[in-house]
Amino acid sequence: MAGATTMVGSKEAASARPRHVTETAPFRWIWITLALLFVGLILILPLLTVIIEGLKKGLEVYFAAITEPDAVSALKLTLIVAVIAVPLNTLFGVAAAWAITKFQFRGKNVMLTLIDLPFAVSPVISGLVFVLIFGTRGWFGPLLEEYHLQVVYALPGIILATTFVTFPFVARELIPLMQAQGPQEEEAAASLGAKGWQIFWHITLPNIKWGLLYGVILCNARAIGEFGAVSVVSGHIRGETNTLPLHIEILYNEYQFSAAFAVASLLVLLALITLIAKSAVEKRQQRLAASQKSIN
Repeated sequence: MAGATTMVGSKEAASARPRHVTETAPFRWIWITLALLFVGLILILPLLTVIIEGLKKGLEVYFAAITEPDAVSALKLTLIVAVIAVPLNTLFGVAAAWAITKFQFRGKNVMLTLIDLPFAVSPVISGLVFVLIFGTRGWFGPLLEEYHLQVVYALPGIILATTFVTFPFVARELIPLMQAQGPQEEEAAASLGAKGWQIFWHITLPNIKWGLLYGVILCNARAIGEFGAVSVVSGHIRGETNTLPLHIEILYNEYQFSAAFAVASLLVLLALITLIAKSAVEKRQQRLAASQKSIN
């Protein structure tokens, strides 16, 4: 009787599973379809529009727009700003995450709040703050003018504004990761006589390297595409203080639509490179996680 009951129960369970899957399948495909439509309309269609509009008047016009001296200067400035701002925020992000997750000190919560400040402040407001501090009539304006130094409407101001806006990305990527890992390995190394830099290079850095790279990629993407803060502190000087987003705005306002979309396609290309790098890092992380699970 017990065996018969077990067989009947297993048959009922087997017959119930396909029915459950069949009942939920339509809802699953509805949500998948809605998600794909949303991605297509909000993400893919605008990107395709940029490329199509940029090539609308032919390859000759397209290459003329992206090789124009002002466009080349804007691209160079964008890359220079990213090359300087991203390493600065990487150094700060690693130092802040290490201090917050590995040590106890007064003001830790205040420090966490300050790290998130650029997320809460509008980029335009942050740009205005730098104008009020370093502008001609700002706090340090007369002193800078006395030594013939220019921050606002020059490269230093653009770097400061970009660094402020991209400030939290590396730190916010590393803090949860390092909190989950805990300080046990570092404490064990310190108890064995390892020095601070030895602990960092041989224990901390290998444990956070993929999270660090992920944060750097996000920081770089925001630095390349920043508009609001840079627009305030740049002065919109063609060939000197215009980054790619600002150059695109000027072209569009002058009704040079094909040129504007052609230059915008450069930003799309940089975004795709960033996305590919981000996907590669995520796949690498998933492989490492899978290999660790198999070992355990």
